[in-house]
Amino acid sequence: MTGPIHELLYLMLVLLVVAAILTVVAARLRIPYAVLLVVGGGIIGFIPNLPYVRLLPDVILLIFLPPLIYYAAWFTSWRNFRKEWRAITSLAIGLVLVTVVSVAAIAHAFVPGLPWASAFVLGAVVSPTDAVAAESIIQSLGLNRRIATIISGESLVNDATALVAYRLAIAAVSVGSFSVVDAGVQFLLVSIGGTMVGLGIAVLAVWLHRWANNTLSQIALSLITPFTMYLSAEGLKVSGVIAVVAGGMYLGRHSANFFTSNTRLQSDAFWHVFVFLLNVLIFLLIGVQLGHLNLGELSLFVLIGYAALVSLTVVVVRFIWGFLFGSILRILDKIHVLQYQQMLPWPALLVIGWSGMRGGISMATALAIPTLTASGIPFPGRDTIVLIAFGVIFFTLLFQGVTLGPLIRWLNLHDDPAGQEERHLALQAVTQAALARLEELKLDGEAPESAIERLHTYYEKRLNALIEDEGDELGSQRTRLASLQQLTHDIHMFERRALIDLRDSGTIDDNVFHQIERELDLEDVRLRRL
Repeated sequence: MTGPIHELLYLMLVLLVVAAILTVVAARLRIPYAVLLVVGGGIIGFIPNLPYVRLLPDVILLIFLPPLIYYAAWFTSWRNFRKEWRAITSLAIGLVLVTVVSVAAIAHAFVPGLPWASAFVLGAVVSPTDAVAAESIIQSLGLNRRIATIISGESLVNDATALVAYRLAIAAVSVGSFSVVDAGVQFLLVSIGGTMVGLGIAVLAVWLHRWANNTLSQIALSLITPFTMYLSAEGLKVSGVIAVVAGGMYLGRHSANFFTSNTRLQSDAFWHVFVFLLNVLIFLLIGVQLGHLNLGELSLFVLIGYAALVSLTVVVVRFIWGFLFGSILRILDKIHVLQYQQMLPWPALLVIGWSGMRGGISMATALAIPTLTASGIPFPGRDTIVLIAFGVIFFTLLFQGVTLGPLIRWLNLHDDPAGQEERHLALQAVTQAALARLEELKLDGEAPESAIERLHTYYEKRLNALIEDEGDELGSQRTRLASLQQLTHDIHMFERRALIDLRDSGTIDDNVFHQIERELDLEDVRLRRL
C-alpha cells in the first residue's frame, strides 16, 4: 500500500511510538508529558524524508477541542467553580483582554512593519491558556483543590473570550474598523447563546442516556455529545466552547442519575485513554509543525527574540494581573465592601501566575489566519504572527511546564487536606446509610438473615475503621493506607499466580480465569483510589 494514506498511517504510528516512550520518560522525570511531546515533535519535524501532515486549523478546533474541553468540564466541580467565579472570571475575561492589548502594544512597538490591527490578532492568538496543558499538569501533580479549580476553570472559559477577540481583530484587519461596544455586545450574546445551546443539548442527552440504558450505547452517546454541542452552537453563530463547557458540567453533575456502575467504570476507562491519545497527538503535532515553519526573511535569532519578548509579556502581565486582582480583593474584604470567603495566599497567586502555558488553541487560531484580506491583499504580517505564536507555545510549555511542578512542591501546595476530610465524611455517611438500610431489611424480612448479618459485619468494621482514622493526622493515615495497599498487592500477586496455574493445568477454563482476574483487578483499582 502506497500513497498519502499510507504515509499518514506511517507518521501516526511513529508519533504514537514516540509518545509512548516520552510519556514514560516524563513520568520518571516528574515533568508534564506535554513538554517532552512538543520537544519530541519538534525533533521529528526536522527528520528528512519523513511524511509531513499540514495540520489544518479546523482539525484542532473541531476534532480535538470539543472532547478535550468536554472531558475537563465533566469532572469540574460546580460547587468549587461557583465559589471561585470571581477569580475565574477575572482571569478568563479580564486577563485575556488585558493580554490582547499588552501584546498588541509590545508587538507593534518592536516588530517592524506590524500594523496595529495585526498586532491585536497576535494578542488574541496568544492570550488564552491551554486547557489540555493545564489539565495534564494538574492531574500529574495533585495540586491544591482551590488552585486547581481556578486554573481549570480559567482554561475552560478563556478560549471563548480569546476566540471572540480573535474574530473581531481579523475583521478589523479586513474591514479597517473596530468597535469596543460591538465587541462587548457580541461576547455577551455568544456566551449566553452558547450556554443555552449546551444546556439544551445536555438535557436531551440525559433523556437519551436513560432511554438507551445500555453501556456501549451510552459510551457512544457520550462521544457524540461534545461534537453535537460544538457544531450546533457554531452553526447558530454562538460560542461552541461555552456550549461544551456548560453542557459538560451539567452532564457531569447529573451522570450519577443515569449511569450504572458498570457503565461509569467502562466510560471512565474509555475517556481516559481517548483523551490521553488526543493529548499526545496534539502536542506532538505542535512540535512537528515547528519543524516545518518557513522563516521567510526573518533570521532564526530574530524570531527567537520576538517570541521571547512576547512570551515575557504574557507572563509578566499574568503575574501583575493576578497580584493586582488579589490585592484589590483583600482591600475590599478589609473594608467590608466584598467578602470573598477565604482569600488566596500569595504562594497560590504565584502558582496561578506561573501556570499560563499556551497550546493547541493558539496554534489553531494562528494557522487559521487568512492569507488574504477581504479586499484581496495579503494579510499584513501573517507569517510573522504564526512564527511568533509558535515560539510562545514552545517557550511557555518548555519553561513554565518544566518548572511548575518543582514550584508547587517547593511551596507545598500539592496537598488537599479539605478534600481528604470531605472524603472521610462521605465514606462515613454512606456507610451509616448502608447500615440503616440493612436494619430496615432485617425488620421487613425481605432478605435472608445470614446475608444481612454478613453485610452488617462488613459495614460495621468499615465504620469502626473510619472512626479510628478520624482523630489521626493525615500523614499517619497515608502511611497506614500505603502499608495496606502494599500488603494487598503482594497477596493479589500470589492469588494471580495460583489462578494462572489453575488455568495452565486445565483445571479451569479461560472464562472462569478472566472472571476472577477481573475481580482482583477491580479490588486493586479500588485500593489505589483510596
